[in-house]
Amino acid sequence: MKVKRIFYFPVAVIFSLLFSSVNTFAQESAINNISSLIEVEQYNRAIHIMAMLLLGFGFLMVFVRKYGRSALTATFLLVSVSLPLYFLISDSGLLSHTQGEIKKLILSEFGAASLLIAAGAVLGRLKMHQYIVLGLLFVPFYMINEWIILDNGLGIIKSGFADTGGSIVIHTFGALFGVAVAYSMTTKNELEKPVEVDANSDRYSMLGSMVLWVFWPSFCAALVPLQAIPATVINVFLALCGSTIITYILSIRIRGKINIADIANAALAGGVAIGATCDFANHWSAFVIGIIAGAVSTIGFAIVKDRQQKILKTVDTCGVTNLHGLPGIFGGLAAIPVIAGLNIGNQLLGIAITITIAVATGLITGKVVSLFGRRKEVYVDSEEFEDAEY
Repeated sequence: MKVKRIFYFPVAVIFSLLFSSVNTFAQESAINNISSLIEVEQYNRAIHIMAMLLLGFGFLMVFVRKYGRSALTATFLLVSVSLPLYFLISDSGLLSHTQGEIKKLILSEFGAASLLIAAGAVLGRLKMHQYIVLGLLFVPFYMINEWIILDNGLGIIKSGFADTGGSIVIHTFGALFGVAVAYSMTTKNELEKPVEVDANSDRYSMLGSMVLWVFWPSFCAALVPLQAIPATVINVFLALCGSTIITYILSIRIRGKINIADIANAALAGGVAIGATCDFANHWSAFVIGIIAGAVSTIGFAIVKDRQQKILKTVDTCGVTNLHGLPGIFGGLAAIPVIAGLNIGNQLLGIAITITIAVATGLITGKVVSLFGRRKEVYVDSEEFEDAEY
């Protein structure tokens, strides 16, 4: 009996160690598989966001009749400048923590989206190289605000700021930054020069709007946990439906007939506004948020835009104030009643900080960009492109 016990004991220990090793290996494999799955899912959404940046934003901005080639080229350049610059600053460790590569790519795409929004405010009034200068100045300022608001930079906002899909950090920041740039460099000639559109440019703009509409759920759900993706996607689509319906109703009500610029732009306002609460709202509140955002945006395009131009003496070419700025702020405020237990003080403080940094840095950037020259004629390709006569 003693011999058998002596024999069984080491055998049991060996099997126990083997089982433990196999179990540990299995757990590590499972963790690695889950991590890989998450990265694959994030990669898919990153590609959707890239389609939004180049196809969505690009074609949305070709509504200016004689500026289509420039708008598409500027979009290409702005994205190509912002992505590597975001990685360069992020990898330096100055403003953010080390993250997964795909997650960092998505965050850089968010920055590119905000930059394209800002560029929309001055579209048609910059030389092509000035768009590059704009991108080089914008990205560091954007990342500073992102760091303060989302990463507890400077210890100002420690927790409780809701902005999953970037209503404040992406849309509001980009819009107000762009308007401030425009304010710094708008000339009297630019105030008097009308922005020409035609049926063809409007159709391309609608194509861009529809691309953005289709892929917007991937934008908002890009970094949410896997289990939250289905509800987030549905919330975003419902918000977009709400803004599209109310845009149609109010466009007719205010203007008498449907205005295609309203449909191409204000129909997207639901996607802007739902960003702050996309993973917390229920379906009905998402739909209501979309309706209110669409109403705010349509009224902005139909009534406020002309008054804004007269009061501020500046031109917001794409109307980013009304598509991204006002709906973005509304979305950030909507988080207060929608998200239970939200730190209201932090939410309001984050919105205020974003507005302040966007306006201040935008004014500075406008002055710097203007040092790199002025266009002889605005809103035309022919000044910089071959065979661009219309």
